[in-house]
Amino acid sequence: MLSSRPNASPQKRCLSELLGTYLLVLIGPGTVAAVSIAQDISPLEALLIIGFAFGATVALVILLLGRISGAHINPAVTLAHTVAGKTTLEMFLPYLSSQVLGGLLGAFTVKPIFSQFGSPADLGTTKLASGVSVPVGTLLEAAGTFVLAMSGFLASLRIHKKPGEAALVGSTLFVIILALGPLTNASLNPARSLGPALASGYLTNLYVY
Repeated sequence: MLSSRPNASPQKRCLSELLGTYLLVLIGPGTVAAVSIAQDISPLEALLIIGFAFGATVALVILLLGRISGAHINPAVTLAHTVAGKTTLEMFLPYLSSQVLGGLLGAFTVKPIFSQFGSPADLGTTKLASGVSVPVGTLLEAAGTFVLAMSGFLASLRIHKKPGEAALVGSTLFVIILALGPLTNASLNPARSLGPALASGYLTNLYVY
């Protein structure tokens, strides 16, 4: 989510994005599905666990893969980096394809693990809360994604050590999930939403994300 114009080959960069997005969807929505079938966990505890799982995973991916591809692992972040000139236009579609494929592979890895439990979380699929309209949900997701992307830009410009960059972006994601999770499930990432939606067959309001 950070480095601009990494020096690795295009193939390695795409593989890095695929692997990073795979890990994000495997661990993030996997945690959502696990929490949904766990007993005696309050909504607040569930939200904290899920937020930590996503934030820690993003931080770990940045540490492991940031020097290879920039660790975008998010089509929205890749779009922002491309518009800002931090990622070349020729890598835009390869990055997006790798992220979508990684998200699908992650979701279809989660499916055989949790589908047997009839998870009410639909394998971590993102949903709007009752009472949250599509326009409001779209606005909230856009605002959250903007803040997340800006944290990545800030980290890449102001912090020059990967642990600090990872901590900033991971912590930002954790806070956004705490704020928006009860309303939109705080996807902030089209690949994160698309994979679980296709794996579960729950496509309602997918376009919001």
